[in-house]
Amino acid sequence: MQAPTLRDVAEAAGVHAATASRALNPDTRRLVNAKTARRVLRAAESLGYQPNPIARSLKTAKSRTVGLVIPDLTNPLFPPIVRGIEDVLGPAGYNALIVNTDNDPDREQSRIDSLRSRQAEGLIIATAQLDHPLLAELHRQSVKMVLVNRRTDDIDVPSVAPDDVKGIGLAVKHLVALGHRRIVHLAGPQTTSTGVGRARAFQIAVREHGLDDDPARIVPCDYWTEPQGASALRAVLDSGVEFTAVVAGNDLIALGCYDVFAERGISCPDDVSVVGFNGMPFLDKLQPPLTTVAVPLHQIGLEAARMLLESINEPEQPTRVVLLPPSLVIRGSTAAPRT
Repeated sequence: MQAPTLRDVAEAAGVHAATASRALNPDTRRLVNAKTARRVLRAAESLGYQPNPIARSLKTAKSRTVGLVIPDLTNPLFPPIVRGIEDVLGPAGYNALIVNTDNDPDREQSRIDSLRSRQAEGLIIATAQLDHPLLAELHRQSVKMVLVNRRTDDIDVPSVAPDDVKGIGLAVKHLVALGHRRIVHLAGPQTTSTGVGRARAFQIAVREHGLDDDPARIVPCDYWTEPQGASALRAVLDSGVEFTAVVAGNDLIALGCYDVFAERGISCPDDVSVVGFNGMPFLDKLQPPLTTVAVPLHQIGLEAARMLLESINEPEQPTRVVLLPPSLVIRGSTAAPRT
């Protein structure tokens, strides 16, 4: 059976094809009498008509699509952010095309090239490095972009991220209040603004509380992953550095600590307390449940999508950088140190 066409809808609604087209397009529906528009929409629904987005984009030079560039789709950080993005794009008549880069620059290049070949009107990017030539080149080409959770050093584009300084400060303050004086930070990659920012925030926080800011108590991970967290904690333990608590750069790094505790017979929180960062789902199901700095991930997605639509529809708007406040969720992985 042949799919219904725009002309079929127009005939069923008793209007000209151009009127039907305007009524079916959210951008132009306001140009049609409301009663007529409802009649066209009912006709389209009864016939099972689906607009052709490719044909529409060729006619309007708008694809109504946005590219979402994710470094690792297996990271539970991203689904709530994606949901927030889609909650804004959907009502605005846009769709998100999601691509995964696996933290591979070549793969990132090919995936972004693919999005651009599909006429994506803008990009929401969660892969930014401090030094990121590809993003710098996209910026020079006036590609509309919003960065999520990260920044770069060399381009001025909108971004939305958690307030890392406040978040790390909350974690350190909580541990100090419990009586911890020797705290280790397993930092994220120092090629990312998030990794660098949280490490600097940790240094500031321990100094504010009068603690020793020994550089040996900050150990960077190469990736934001559980295996990297485990490797970093093993290195700290093998180095002989004394500590009673860990502030992890993110929740996955904190999960790596749990792996090492099991390997080496370390009790958490009796021997070592741990605080994560991001507030991923299911952390309350761990044993012990993980204390973490919770980030409003859904809100990050909402803000990122709004900012991108602003950039698309109002290109003269000044660049905005939004920092959203985190909160501390205290669970069973933190306690007073043994005396």
